[in-house]
Amino acid sequence: MTGPDRPRAARRPSVPPGSAAVETLVAVRRARDFVDRHYAEPLDLAGIAAAAGYSRYHLVRAFKAAYGETPGRYLQRRRVERAQELLRVADLNVTEVCHLVGFTSLGSFSRLFSELVGVSPSRFQRDALASGPRLIPGCYVLMWGRPLPKRALNTAMAEKPGAARAS
Repeated sequence: MTGPDRPRAARRPSVPPGSAAVETLVAVRRARDFVDRHYAEPLDLAGIAAAAGYSRYHLVRAFKAAYGETPGRYLQRRRVERAQELLRVADLNVTEVCHLVGFTSLGSFSRLFSELVGVSPSRFQRDALASGPRLIPGCYVLMWGRPLPKRALNTAMAEKPGAARAS
């Protein structure tokens, strides 16, 4: 097919590797990955932009063009998504969850959570409890993000049933 009948993706010119567009996508992906890894820490736009290697203003424009939202809004949404997971499965109260996902104000957290999810955090947690038992104790949830030390990983592999043994 040619002309207007071709699918839209087929009409786009290809972007050669190393072009400015590819470099921009790599930079905004770096910023998004940085937010995903550090969402629970105090983050500001300057820190996120530094991780991408861009100025704050250029990052906001490029990030919004790539993902449809600003880095600040993405950070807020990511924190609320993680809060939903914790409220659903962890034995933690709303205030603990608020602080674990990086908010410093319970009021701001509750307002934003309600805006994005449609119900308050406490209502969300009550509804989750009504739907069944929690699956994972809170202490295990807190350990999810921590990597195992190499020594513990080696010990775990050695104790694994059926693990290969040196003869």
